[in-house]
Amino acid sequence: MLRHRHRVGTVAVIAHRRKSLGGGLDELRRLLADEGVGRLLWYEVPKSRKAPKRVRRALKEGAELVLVWGGDGMVQRCVDALAGSGVTVGIIPAGTANLFARNLGVPEDLPEAVRIAFHGESRRLDLGKVNGEHFAVMAGVGFDAEMIKDADRGLKDRLGRAAYVWTGLRHVRGELVRMKVELDGVTWFEGEASCLLLGNVGTITGGIEAFDDARPDDGWLEVGVTTAKGPVQWARVLGRMSTGRSDDSPFVRMTRARKVRARLGAPMTYELDGGAKDTVTKLKAKVVPGGIVVRVPAAAPGERPAEPLAGQPEATRP
Repeated sequence: MLRHRHRVGTVAVIAHRRKSLGGGLDELRRLLADEGVGRLLWYEVPKSRKAPKRVRRALKEGAELVLVWGGDGMVQRCVDALAGSGVTVGIIPAGTANLFARNLGVPEDLPEAVRIAFHGESRRLDLGKVNGEHFAVMAGVGFDAEMIKDADRGLKDRLGRAAYVWTGLRHVRGELVRMKVELDGVTWFEGEASCLLLGNVGTITGGIEAFDDARPDDGWLEVGVTTAKGPVQWARVLGRMSTGRSDDSPFVRMTRARKVRARLGAPMTYELDGGAKDTVTKLKAKVVPGGIVVRVPAAAPGERPAEPLAGQPEATRP
């Protein structure tokens, strides 16, 4: 039975056709019909890198709600094109890794994800921006980027999230690289490190709770450097992350900043939201407060709803 509670204006679907959830894209069409969508713009892409062009077309066509069907790589590409537009985004987590959705409480359940996209709470969330490109979950250079680069599509299709663990084991013996990291114009770290991470949310690749105090609406980027080398030290780092606070490890330094600059002693691959990018010797990053509007689960009765993001970051967060 149809449930036409109200009529929604122009809705755009940007879908990675190789990703699946529930009854697939056919079920998504049925669910959208039940929501009383006035005008539906439908775009399917074979690869996430083709998504930004479709997003820009949807914006020109007057989309008021954009549904992104895919994993974190697809979300990152779409968010980069949507940043600053003010158009609301609904996430349909149909990928191998759905870290952004998981951090926001959007389940891997198609009817529920669609319900949230139409009837959830709209929140202005921060984005990060690295070398000119936005991200929603994390950015990194070193160990995690090499791990992600090796977890190619075929391996992820066969092993799912375990692909990251498998490739991670191959990189724990990697060499340390000289890094100089400046935060808000001041040198914070200078020495040898195996990984530099920037986070917008707490849980990152492999389901690791890396940034315990992260919030995606506080106007800050979480910053972490790891100096672990070899299986024993990495085991201590990962063990600490699973049983306590990440920054309790002697091989981890963490803080937060609004702007980050990093110089690397050797060319290294960097990643955004689980997608490997170019090899670089410099990184330039910043937070984009309130850069995207996302539908999230509404606060339960008795819970205090999230405060709308103000124009400036909270002065109380160091």
